[in-house]
Amino acid sequence: MHIRDQIESSSAMLTQSERKLATALLSDYPYAGLISIQELAERAEVSPPSISRFVTKIGLSGYAEMQRRLLAELRAGDRSPVDLHANARQIEGGYLAGFLGRAAEQIQTAGEAVTEGQFNRILDLLADPKRNVFAVGGRISDTIAQHLTFHLRLSREGAFHLPRDPETWPEYLLRMKAGDIFFLVDFRRYQRNLCQLAEQASKQKVQVILMTDKGLSPATRYAAEVLAVPIDTGTIWDSYSAALAVTEALVTRVAEQTWDKTRTRIEAWDAVRATTWENEG
Repeated sequence: MHIRDQIESSSAMLTQSERKLATALLSDYPYAGLISIQELAERAEVSPPSISRFVTKIGLSGYAEMQRRLLAELRAGDRSPVDLHANARQIEGGYLAGFLGRAAEQIQTAGEAVTEGQFNRILDLLADPKRNVFAVGGRISDTIAQHLTFHLRLSREGAFHLPRDPETWPEYLLRMKAGDIFFLVDFRRYQRNLCQLAEQASKQKVQVILMTDKGLSPATRYAAEVLAVPIDTGTIWDSYSAALAVTEALVTRVAEQTWDKTRTRIEAWDAVRATTWENEG
């Protein structure tokens, strides 16, 4: 069994800090597991003893064994370093086809970095009608947060997108109660104010779900769940194709699992919209 598979099979038993460690490993697999235990501890914001307990929990004798196994996977050609690290590659041939091919690679990598167990945990949190969901992102990545809340509002009440103006954020922090969900999107060139916002939310016992890249936003330390998705396409711009795909998978599954309520809500929503349009005429 590959190390990735052992992490997946142990997902349900992992603690919050261990889930962050799993995210750090899978977001840059297998290379994240080939650095020193101290470096990995700093990257994942956990302690070296936590890493030792983690590798034992997934069925290994220690960190050294994990590194030997990861090196063996590389030597066996399980996944080429060229496939994993496609930095500064010039797109050959048709640019559109080449770019879309890289976007497809991103989505595939995201499917390997986010375990099914983690996906289902986050899904249950977002679908829980007892929990309000608040979401916001960075300068560009806020479009992902908006996409999430737009679709969640069609399935359930209590889904709120925070405006971009930080002056409005205290109002939303005051609305948050223990057990609510704060979905934060923060990719590289991480924003300090988003990290501060995550810290305040966590102090109120709000569960922070962070979507970030393999570099891991500083807000990771305050997150109960971390979704680390690939954004690098080897071009001058980062791509959020994988982030959008994961977000769409979440909101689609929420709607499917709560379809009776979702259908009723959409029908009521459309009825109000139609009435409003008729009155405007």
